[in-house]
Amino acid sequence: MSYEDGNPVEAKGVGRKVLNQVCETYVELRNMSFAYDGEKSLFTLGPLASQRLQYPVVLEDVSSRRVGKNGNPAESPKGGYTKRMRIRHQFRPKTINVDIKYAAKIPLQAIEDALRGRDSEKSQEAVRVLDIILRQHSANQGYLLVRQSFFHDNRRTCTDIGGGVQGCRGFHSSFRVTQGGLSLNMDVTTTMIVKPGPVVDFLLQNQSVQNPNYIDWTKAKRMLKNLRIRANGVEFKISGLSDNTCRNQKFLLRQKGTNGEVQEREITVHDYFTRQKLIGLNYSADMPCINVGKPKRPSYFPIELCEMVSLQRYTKALTNLQRAQLVEKTRQKPQVRRQALEDALRSSRYDDEPMLRSSGITIEPNFVRLVGRVLEPPKLIVGGEKSIIPRNGRWNFNNKKLYEPLMIGRWAIVNFSSRCDTRLLIELIRRCAAAKGMTMSNSLFDKVIEEDGCFIREPPNVRVERMYAKLRTTLPHEKPHFLLCILPEKKNSDIYGPWKKKSLVEEGIVTQCIAPTKINDQYITNVLLKINAKYGGMNSYLSVELCNSIPFVSAVPTLILGMDVSHGSPGRSDVPSIAAVVSSRCWPQISRYRASVRTQSSKVEMIQSLFKPVANTNKDEGIIREVLLDFEITSFKRKPQQIIIFRDGVSESQFNQVLNIELSQIIEACKHLDEKWDPKFTLIIAQKNHHTRFFQANARDQTNVPPGTVIDNTVCHPKNNDFYLCAQAGMIGTTRPTHYHVLHDEIGFSADEVQELVHSLSYTYQRSTTAVSLVAPICYAHLAAAQMAQFMKFDEHSETSSTHGGLTSASAPLVPQLPRLHKQVINSMFFC
Repeated sequence: MSYEDGNPVEAKGVGRKVLNQVCETYVELRNMSFAYDGEKSLFTLGPLASQRLQYPVVLEDVSSRRVGKNGNPAESPKGGYTKRMRIRHQFRPKTINVDIKYAAKIPLQAIEDALRGRDSEKSQEAVRVLDIILRQHSANQGYLLVRQSFFHDNRRTCTDIGGGVQGCRGFHSSFRVTQGGLSLNMDVTTTMIVKPGPVVDFLLQNQSVQNPNYIDWTKAKRMLKNLRIRANGVEFKISGLSDNTCRNQKFLLRQKGTNGEVQEREITVHDYFTRQKLIGLNYSADMPCINVGKPKRPSYFPIELCEMVSLQRYTKALTNLQRAQLVEKTRQKPQVRRQALEDALRSSRYDDEPMLRSSGITIEPNFVRLVGRVLEPPKLIVGGEKSIIPRNGRWNFNNKKLYEPLMIGRWAIVNFSSRCDTRLLIELIRRCAAAKGMTMSNSLFDKVIEEDGCFIREPPNVRVERMYAKLRTTLPHEKPHFLLCILPEKKNSDIYGPWKKKSLVEEGIVTQCIAPTKINDQYITNVLLKINAKYGGMNSYLSVELCNSIPFVSAVPTLILGMDVSHGSPGRSDVPSIAAVVSSRCWPQISRYRASVRTQSSKVEMIQSLFKPVANTNKDEGIIREVLLDFEITSFKRKPQQIIIFRDGVSESQFNQVLNIELSQIIEACKHLDEKWDPKFTLIIAQKNHHTRFFQANARDQTNVPPGTVIDNTVCHPKNNDFYLCAQAGMIGTTRPTHYHVLHDEIGFSADEVQELVHSLSYTYQRSTTAVSLVAPICYAHLAAAQMAQFMKFDEHSETSSTHGGLTSASAPLVPQLPRLHKQVINSMFFC
């Protein structure tokens, strides 16, 4: 698609509008069924009249996204600094040339080949075409499209989560090739949208103020940019705000006089609307105007005449409170979710879709019925060699001690202006620690270092430095081994990042942060589990781990890796991504880990620093060398002969990249360390971001599938080795299983053995007394990346932050590097 001058049509969302106009204008296309991906691909059933067709079509100005009644242009008063009024010229119709060229034939027969295990690029493309048909079908019904998720403009499906944001419930729909045949995968899903209504109301809610006089217009300008509004029956994209208030913002109005000559006069936006258009303005005279024009051709509306359009995605990062509200208001019990999916399938009317019908595809109205297994929970060993059999994915330490409780000789409490009852806290810590077998010396129990009130309003890093200065003054000869830090805010405290960085990087002190709202034995016990693991102890082991009876793993030195990459908030391309690799140590144990964390280019998913040779030297500064050397030191001076890699956060389209880039780097790092060394590798992908859910067939109550449920048939891939596992107990909402893909296996696990290993690793998470939904190494990688990302949060403008990451291209910025942890904590489970 291109304009008359040859420039391509790049405005987002215009393509469907153009194609619809083409089909309405040209008779030979009027009854054509097509599927359009919204960009450059158009699919039809059978060939068109020619291998190349060209159609000029006339549209109103596409950049305004006009939605006037009956499609008629609506007069829209505007002004600007351009010395003339542009009412007519702004919306001058444009001619767009549509050039349709034959590209390729996609045989649907390829899907049948994939069902027989002969997967290929053609079969993947054929399934993609079917998904595009679903998108086109939903677009024709007026749904908001977010990849393969579809959302309807219905107030009943929207719920407020605060800040002028709503959670809009819709459904995901896509085709998948499975052992049971071609399947339609549907699930309930939620996207964030801007709350429709007056722009001023949105800003009041977004900034949590009651009076428009308290609106921060600098923040408002950033928030509103590129959002869409409706004014005078027309839809516009906001480009900014006026520099002056509506009462003072002037432009030159160009009008014809009584003699027919064009006259210009200066007028304010306020006077134009109230005097020329006779539109009363009640409260926006002293507010900025909404600018919907271009940088050199601004066009203004008084803010009270503007309303946020419906079904408008909100793509900025949510606050912790908004996230909590979203989870609370959108979770659904299994049977409620099941009913919602049945309703969504009926309302979607896929049987009426002509392209699906013509392709010979019909969709059964019932869920796929399949057979699963429930794996037995592994036996756990705690203090005194006592055994625990978890029930419903849970256990507790009531009347039991930790397996390896440690003695913490010198420790203290620091309090950042929290109103916590520190005496009660100390008493409970002393009692609960003794009950769990931990020894915490009394020497510093009375040393609670309180923050001086005069520093509360200082920057977070200053407050941390002041606290450490007071700590040294209070304990001049007794550097503590452990610090318990009481934060004033429960979530997202600004002190957390600087405190962790100071403690772990500069001081080498193990630290635990808490923000208690209710102190009791259960709370303190959970805190002690984290403290003991961080300090080097172990809370529990798997029985098979201590008996050396894990198939393959216990017999041969085996390294287990958990890898993940954490990215910054949406839209923040200046924030580097954080890659974390967690590795097992002290083989034959599989419950003790350490973490290596590095920064890399923003939004890059493949880990870049696994193997990092230094130019003109024989050195390797990559993560894997560091991991291998630690394993050898802690595992009887033996190198791992088997390496099991758990990788999180990658989609199916990135599987080949993981094999060709990340696994290849790991192999190179091994060869660089020892050319004669040839370990075996198993690579397993863990996916949580999918839309498969399981419901108990005959359950009339609201229960989830039991923990340990594994599915490896019917809905799994016809050829690849994959399975679904619900290791956790779904106490709230509907359980989301983890989808594991065994991409590469040189060790030779059977299906049962790999499932049992994965299930067992879900019970080795030292922070809690429940089975977790992902294997523990991946959970630890999440924690390590998230904690060290806090180091960067306050270093973005710091002169002391290191930036020796190197250039990714001629114009790419240097990637700031994370500081190296202190030698006393670098091999600890500091992330626990």
